[in-house]
Amino acid sequence: MDLANFSNLQLDAMREVGNIGAGNAATALSIMLARPVDMDVPKAELVSIYELAEYYGDPLTMVSAVFVRSEGEFTCSLIFIQEEDESRKLVDLLIGQQMGGMDPASVPAEMRDSALTEVGNIILSSFLNAINVLIGGTHSISVPGVAHDMLGSILDVVASIFGQSGEHALIVDTSLKVENVEEGVSGKVVMLPDPGSLEILLGKLQVL
Repeated sequence: MDLANFSNLQLDAMREVGNIGAGNAATALSIMLARPVDMDVPKAELVSIYELAEYYGDPLTMVSAVFVRSEGEFTCSLIFIQEEDESRKLVDLLIGQQMGGMDPASVPAEMRDSALTEVGNIILSSFLNAINVLIGGTHSISVPGVAHDMLGSILDVVASIFGQSGEHALIVDTSLKVENVEEGVSGKVVMLPDPGSLEILLGKLQVL
């Protein structure tokens, strides 16, 4: 299904899916951090997987990415991408919550990656749960993986691997404001539906 063939109604429905998913993720993060988390109104766009780079910044920017795979009636892959500084802030918050007064800077890199994987998995699982509640579906989710690399390299891998199974990506870009934290924490959720899955989702939303 070419992007040019999507109606405005269908695109609006996909944006609403992104908004609901991001809201659910913010709620789950609030529970995880045991403090209120406000969310800016997210921007959700359906784009060609081969044009992902146009929706991001400098390809040399270092980023972290958490990947999961979902199987079920609506099969897809999901990625949570943050600039390294944003990722570091989020991990520091989680470590502060789970390890009390421990200085986050003293935590070994492998433990920080474990914390990042945990928070990324919560965000992506919550995002996906909202979609499945919306369409009345069920799913199973893979063990998450994490990577640190230049943005351009991450997106090249995304296009080369996931481009074989789907042509579209739903990008949800939002900023989270955690209580008592001066600066917000931003990140992007990228959902990559398998061939045919997007049509299933649109059909369930009654906009096909």
